[in-house]
Amino acid sequence: MRRLSLRITPLLAVLLVAACQAGPGQTVAPSPSAAQTPATTPTQAGTGTTLTDDEGTTLTLPAVPRTIVSLTPATTELLYALGAGDLLRGRTDADDYPPAASALPVVATYEGVQIEDVVAAAPDLVIAGGNNFTSAADVARLRELGIPVLVVYAADVDGVLADIRLVGRAVGAEQAAEVVVGAIGARIDEVMAAVAGLDRPRTFYEIGYLPDIYGPAPDSFVADMVSLAGGDPITTSDPAVFSISLERLLTLDPEVIVLGDAAYGTCPDGVVGRPGWAGMTAVRDGVVRPVDDIVVTRPGPRLGEGLAALALAIHPDAAIAPPTAGTDYCPTL
Repeated sequence: MRRLSLRITPLLAVLLVAACQAGPGQTVAPSPSAAQTPATTPTQAGTGTTLTDDEGTTLTLPAVPRTIVSLTPATTELLYALGAGDLLRGRTDADDYPPAASALPVVATYEGVQIEDVVAAAPDLVIAGGNNFTSAADVARLRELGIPVLVVYAADVDGVLADIRLVGRAVGAEQAAEVVVGAIGARIDEVMAAVAGLDRPRTFYEIGYLPDIYGPAPDSFVADMVSLAGGDPITTSDPAVFSISLERLLTLDPEVIVLGDAAYGTCPDGVVGRPGWAGMTAVRDGVVRPVDDIVVTRPGPRLGEGLAALALAIHPDAAIAPPTAGTDYCPTL
């Protein structure tokens, strides 16, 4: 697979987190340097396995964990994909896939980790989200209580694959992790090959609408996903800003509008009626298409399917097998 380098910039802390990888305690914060190069080779220490997480913290697991708490939706999804879902004893209130996850006790919300509930679950391992996805204070408190915490935060697509391998090693599912990595890589290769010779339409990926218009920032993960999917991403004017003025959007004139906020009731017919939008090429030509943002932007085992869904939203006639994941939020269109 062609090696990719997609910089992940967190989206809006409150307004936009639902459009990405919703989870507790997420704020916009700079990525720690250690997160750029997650460990790829564990070392053995006695009878245990020593791992270095994405924040540079080293921990040794004396044995394969038998009880795990997951503090990110992507990790919960991954553990089920690795065949380790039965080890889970806690999740966040945003964990929505697979359906079996809904039966797990909630031990974290947007307000933070419920420390007492995590302690009561007696986990052998907690997997938390980096870049303050899980608050640093909560991670520190869990460690003070003697609970092993592995922090994962993928800064690019290669980082997603590395974290899948890292979690696989942590839970004794290395072979299953390689299967997941291989499936994602094959799907990415398929998409990139299918769009390689196509025109690259000016594409606006809408993250949210009202009170402002929200879209990807320059050099963000979403902008790079649009580029990989065969579009020319329209972005905001600043890497730290996710709102874009109507004037700027009109000037850049998207040829394709992809609705990442479709899950929240935004469908093409509503976009057509927005004041001032009728002059955009995408609106005038009826090229406004919904997509399941969770599948597109969550750094987990369905990432390849998310890229396929995004590519087909931009290039409906591309020779790409339809994604096996995601929800059609505007089925009548």
